[in-house]
Amino acid sequence: MGDGVPQRQGDAGRQADRALSAGWSAKAARLGEEGQVAMRSGFAWGMAGALGVCALAALTSAPAQAQSDPPIRIGQTLSLTGPFAQTGLAHQIASEIFVDRLNRSGGLLGRKVEYVVLDDQSKPDISRTLYERLVTADKVDLILGPYGTAAILAAMTVAQRYHKVFIENTLGQPQLATYPWHFSATIGGPDSTSTLPVKVLDAYASTPHPPKNVMIVASKFPSAADMARGMERAVKARKMPLAGFLEYDAGTRDFGPLAARIKDADPDFMFVACLGVEGDLLLEALNKIGYRPHRHFYLYPSGLLAANPLAEGATSYSGFEDVEPYIATKEGGEFARAFDERAKKAGLPYPHVDSQAGNEYAGWQILIAGVKATGSLDDQKIAEWLDKNSVETIEGKRDFSGRSHTSATDMQQLKQAQHGRWVVVWPSDRRTPGAELVAP
Repeated sequence: MGDGVPQRQGDAGRQADRALSAGWSAKAARLGEEGQVAMRSGFAWGMAGALGVCALAALTSAPAQAQSDPPIRIGQTLSLTGPFAQTGLAHQIASEIFVDRLNRSGGLLGRKVEYVVLDDQSKPDISRTLYERLVTADKVDLILGPYGTAAILAAMTVAQRYHKVFIENTLGQPQLATYPWHFSATIGGPDSTSTLPVKVLDAYASTPHPPKNVMIVASKFPSAADMARGMERAVKARKMPLAGFLEYDAGTRDFGPLAARIKDADPDFMFVACLGVEGDLLLEALNKIGYRPHRHFYLYPSGLLAANPLAEGATSYSGFEDVEPYIATKEGGEFARAFDERAKKAGLPYPHVDSQAGNEYAGWQILIAGVKATGSLDDQKIAEWLDKNSVETIEGKRDFSGRSHTSATDMQQLKQAQHGRWVVVWPSDRRTPGAELVAP
């Protein structure tokens, strides 16, 4: 494990986790640490990680030149084991789909593309070490950023040292990205801590029964804590009563004490700045004491949340799902169908594409657009082109004119768990057909 080589996904899947609710335990118990280790049947998708390398061959014949020339190697680390393994697996599947599609269309610059992925075990220090390996020992041509704010910031130091263009898709604190060749595939704009809370409050204010007060429940994980403070500022700006501001340590598993305080306060709206399965564990704790939130939002939920019966009516942010309007484009629809098929085979508890996978795919689109436009693998040329241009992605047209090469505006939408699936409910012009925000 110390060298960054991931273990079999099946081994991780046997670390039984606690049940999340009656009828839900069969799925939840198959998850490992923090409920995010890949499922048993995800072993097939983790085999690449078992060697530390994933080489994706073209599925159809490529031109003769592409077959004779060495492949273009693009490297990345992902959390294939550890607390973020379920999310990391979703990113890996999205990357594999993109590279398969690229190779079927003839590759890149007349050559096949080889995807090299290493397991950072959900640890930023290991991610940094492995990016050194990718650049110096594995000699990849290009890199993409890892999953998660801490790992991204660690890997970015390596990219800057070796002058590599660095495209990431999950940085929650873009103001910390000071490297000039950094580009973000996220769609939250330069400061989503100011814009996303306003969107959330606007959405609920549009319903027949707007919330009269707000309780904030926040992880101390830096990006989640920042968003929680952003919501606090937005609540105060509207002169709404704050029913409470509760904090917990990242990785908390026992939410009983917090649940009791939430029940006592009985807020109209609960904003949960959580990561992964923390939201599910909080809902389980609330269910054990006979309490169900009236209206509730979860910042960075796991794939489990939408299918969890306790989460019916929960909301979160979105940039891509396997529903309209995201799948209206040819590439978006093909990607969603391919992801859903592979996710089912991998045994993901929520076998549908979501924002995590969509962000990853968009990151690949941005990198490859830069290569094709410049006709080069030169990192400086790619960075200079991206700095001045925009790229069409499955999440919409992306420019990089915001601070730290983020999007100029916040393009995020809100989704809601309805009948076991995510559907888009806000803004009104981006809703899934027939869907609307349910807020009793």
